[in-house]
Amino acid sequence: MSQLRRLAKIYFIAGKYRIDTLVDKSRLPLTARIALAPLKLFGKSGRSRGESLRCALEDLGPIFIKFGQLLSTRPDLVAPDICAEIKHLQDNVSPFSAEVFTSRVEESLGGKVEDIFAEFDKTPLATASIAQVHKASLHDGTQVVVKAVRPNIKKTISRDISLLYTVAKLVAKYSIDGPRLKPVEVVSDYEKVIFGELNLQSEGANASLLKHNFENSPLLHVPQIHWPYSNQNVLVMERISGIPVTNIQDLKDARVNFKNLAERGVEIFFTQVFEHNFFHADMHPGNIFVDVTNPENPRYIAIDCAIMGSLTRDDQFYMARNLLAIFNRDYTQVAELHVRSGWVPKDTSIAEFTNAIRSVCEPIFERPLGEISLGHMLVSLFSTARQFNMEVQPSLVLLQKTLLNIEGLGRQLYPELDLWATAQPYLEKWLKDRYSPKAIVKQFKNDLPDLLEKLPQIPPMIFQALENLQQPPEDSSQSQVEKIPKGLNKTFATGAVIAGLGLGLLATQWLSLLGSHLFIGSIITTTGMLLMLIR
Repeated sequence: MSQLRRLAKIYFIAGKYRIDTLVDKSRLPLTARIALAPLKLFGKSGRSRGESLRCALEDLGPIFIKFGQLLSTRPDLVAPDICAEIKHLQDNVSPFSAEVFTSRVEESLGGKVEDIFAEFDKTPLATASIAQVHKASLHDGTQVVVKAVRPNIKKTISRDISLLYTVAKLVAKYSIDGPRLKPVEVVSDYEKVIFGELNLQSEGANASLLKHNFENSPLLHVPQIHWPYSNQNVLVMERISGIPVTNIQDLKDARVNFKNLAERGVEIFFTQVFEHNFFHADMHPGNIFVDVTNPENPRYIAIDCAIMGSLTRDDQFYMARNLLAIFNRDYTQVAELHVRSGWVPKDTSIAEFTNAIRSVCEPIFERPLGEISLGHMLVSLFSTARQFNMEVQPSLVLLQKTLLNIEGLGRQLYPELDLWATAQPYLEKWLKDRYSPKAIVKQFKNDLPDLLEKLPQIPPMIFQALENLQQPPEDSSQSQVEKIPKGLNKTFATGAVIAGLGLGLLATQWLSLLGSHLFIGSIITTTGMLLMLIR
């Protein structure tokens, strides 16, 4: 019943603001056109279409507001008049009362705001879909901001998530694309993300790690968290001084180099994703400011680290190689990587998939590089891959969203941004460094504790392998050992041990040149013996 009431509210708001006028009804199925027909009874909204959409999203709540925030960063996808209006969702959400904010802070920190802070401004500095921020100062004079979550927001989000689950299950059950899109898994991932935003202590921890990753960096500054005044319900952090990235005229007045600013944004993205494997996944313009102290080399300031993302090593590898293959117009490799990664079924025809990819990408590459949108290309590529049952990868949803945000922001700042020229050398260097001898030794040292833990199990496994070679299985008719002359069993086992010893000694010598301990070589020796015996 609660979901039906929510659906009724959505329908009412759609009619109130005449959202149906934003849709080309001729492309909708008959059932959808019939469902939208009664909305005409509400009459005209009296607002522009951009304002109508913004007001509807605000009335529908935080999940829908975040959707609007994403749309506002894509002027290449959204009409200019709509984009100009919904960008106000980024920091102009209606505030809740200062009295409620103050009581939440006092309850969480166990004291009066007058005692905790030297100054406390009861006028909101900024309001967002999830939380609200006020200015304050500590008793040592440090300028800070205080952040607290909106009241009753958890109940609202729970209701909307429940509704999304219902829709996702219907899509999974009745849609032809249901299994491929994995709608339930996508909603589950989003549920974790948005509920994570309600835990301000988690946001503070994310900000601290991101700050550590960019310590003394000329690219990005992250505000410091004041932990003695922070917990799950309240977050107190350094008050930053910068120009909102959307204030283009102010940035021009500060003589900012927009080309450098846009390219630095792309560099920050790829550094977070591939070098740190920890990226800010909510980089809409409302969360980004610019430090113009050095206008020729401006530095970004990032706030609101509630939503962060990371990838597995396999995801990193396949994403980097896919992007490089697209840059190099190697469509066969793109197709092969999709198959190897499991994004499309293993029995997919490489030739057919390659031809489909080529038909999408080649017309795009005929345009000047500065006009090519990587976001557009990926959308087109994934749409084409639907023909080959490509499955949505929930682990990559945040990355795809962030890439769209970054490219949209870069185009706003510097329309001639050549994303390819910025990204390609970075990815090539990352792949080269990943497989350098130094990186391999580092990875081996990281895995060493696990090897040491399993070391005592190796000798019994070796002896068991030797016994298995000497004693064929009962069903000798199917035994592979029977194919080996009996007199060669011992010879084979002895040769395997000798080969394993040789492999280990070579590894020992190589590692000793790199300053590794001889004991590491002995582990590889034993492991080599086991592998040879098993083979």
